[in-house]
Amino acid sequence: MHYQSSKISRSLSLLSRYVGLGLAALGSSVALAATYPLPEDGSNMVGKIQRHKVEAGETLANIAKSYDVGFLSLLAANQGVDPFLPNEGHVLTIPSQYILPNTIREGIVINLAELRLYYFEPELNQVHIFPVGIGRVGRDTPEMVTKISQMRENPTWTPTQNIRNEYLEKGVELPPVVPAGPDNPLGLYAMRLAYGIGEYLIHGTNKDFGIGLRVSSGCIRMEPKDIEWLFSQVGRGERVQIINEPIKVSLEPDRSVFIEVHEPLTRSDGSQKRLELPMELSWWMEEFAVSDRKAKAAVMVQTGLPTLVATP
Repeated sequence: MHYQSSKISRSLSLLSRYVGLGLAALGSSVALAATYPLPEDGSNMVGKIQRHKVEAGETLANIAKSYDVGFLSLLAANQGVDPFLPNEGHVLTIPSQYILPNTIREGIVINLAELRLYYFEPELNQVHIFPVGIGRVGRDTPEMVTKISQMRENPTWTPTQNIRNEYLEKGVELPPVVPAGPDNPLGLYAMRLAYGIGEYLIHGTNKDFGIGLRVSSGCIRMEPKDIEWLFSQVGRGERVQIINEPIKVSLEPDRSVFIEVHEPLTRSDGSQKRLELPMELSWWMEEFAVSDRKAKAAVMVQTGLPTLVATP
């Protein structure tokens, strides 16, 4: 029932969201929108790069929050910039252009390597993109194809014994069940995944940090305003796919080639996914006698930005 009513009210919710964003844009140059039309011309890219001039007292953390992009994504796109004391007047690159993941464009897709969540609505020809926090090293968020099994507003939190022990080592004694409220780390909304025994959630947070970072115990953490919006759009049974793809490639309709490379995640065993040019890209470059020098440079630099590596 929740799922049906959410789908029926989607158009009204989106209209409200767009009107609100439009009004906000009148008084601010910061673009808050994370909604894009799906490309229809064979392209795999959405959004556009933005620029931000640093003002006195700003940090990369609060700039990332204002643009609704991940902290590590902003840091990777502006390598060499002090995250705590960026120079006043310095112009930052905002990573707000994306190559869509090479997977089924349906429901929720989370790319761990990007620390991003994509919510596809093919019937509306739209995709919504949000930064997320994921499991820290040793508490890795697993790759999976699953669905939402439970929707919880004002959730309680039942920490595992291992988590209670971890908190106890820090001098914090957690109760067996943490009640809903401002002290609950799940925030105001939680969506349980059917994977495993249901131990993984997509949820909000009561903390002012952790989005776009590896900080959770394996769950997917979202900004409060983002999870509130997503919670109103989806329901039980919604498809969820979690992938780990640090390299994405797009061959555009004009035959230009873009590559987007993210730093590979370190897993619990210390291993990382090996960064190699996709075989299809190597074959294409060989067939058309295109140098792979720019592509290999992008793999080394790992800015997380779509980078032009070949032109027609």
